[in-house]
Amino acid sequence: MTIEWQTLHHEPSLPGLYARAATRRKITGTTLPDSGLRCAVEVDGKRLAAYRKVCGFADDGLLPPTYPHILAFALQMQLLTAKEFPFPLLGLIHLSNRIRVLRPMGGISRAQVSVRVHNLQPHPKGATFDLLTTLDDQLGPLWEAESRMLCRGVKLEGEAVEQTWEPTLPLAQVAQWNAPTDIGRQYAKVSGDYNPIHLSAASAKLFGFPTAIAHGLWNKARTLAALADHLPKANLEVTVHFRKPVRLPSEVSLFASAAGSSGELRLIGAGDLEHMVGNWQPVA
Repeated sequence: MTIEWQTLHHEPSLPGLYARAATRRKITGTTLPDSGLRCAVEVDGKRLAAYRKVCGFADDGLLPPTYPHILAFALQMQLLTAKEFPFPLLGLIHLSNRIRVLRPMGGISRAQVSVRVHNLQPHPKGATFDLLTTLDDQLGPLWEAESRMLCRGVKLEGEAVEQTWEPTLPLAQVAQWNAPTDIGRQYAKVSGDYNPIHLSAASAKLFGFPTAIAHGLWNKARTLAALADHLPKANLEVTVHFRKPVRLPSEVSLFASAAGSSGELRLIGAGDLEHMVGNWQPVA
């Protein structure tokens, strides 16, 4: 498939995109657009410092491995609220996320972000697609990510297959932390992601959740911050599968295999409730 790229001259404005998302509640088709968006973005030092603080990353002179998601968020919002995109943004469920750090992400003040969607597949609860995001600097590809999203209620032809993955290596507890009641609001301020399910119990209940839940990408970022001494700084691929949401407030425990170029992880809550599982390895 040939992608038709549109280059933006500045980052989209989020308030208008949220207003657009709030008015899009219906499924309008079953075909993904064959277009993508590109935009040059600036790395703001104050915003980066606030992100590190909220997610637990030390300032080692490198962008945190999850930070390009923040640089790309407005572009992702514009793509997923466009008329050509067939599914309502509110209600999409983030099933898994894979990032690849291709080179050390140091000394970056400006880069190009690209976003597109592909790989529409039937799922037992609807349909999934992949949101692809890349970050390039003057030397070429620097970072890339795939977020698998589920839209309930979509009916596609073909056999629905739900993929599962479980850790197989010995895991030991390496960290424990509290996810406070307001972590959704804290993360929203540094990420721009003001999805109501993360902000308060009252707003989450409008979407069927008894309490607010933590952002999945905050769970992943907080995990990678805790595993900083376990992981290489580049030539790194980290995949996580989101299981049960982290209800706020909660205490969670992180289990991981030994430090090295590859390994596995598991994030659990009270009663051995599994919130997230995943693995890391060199980029294929």
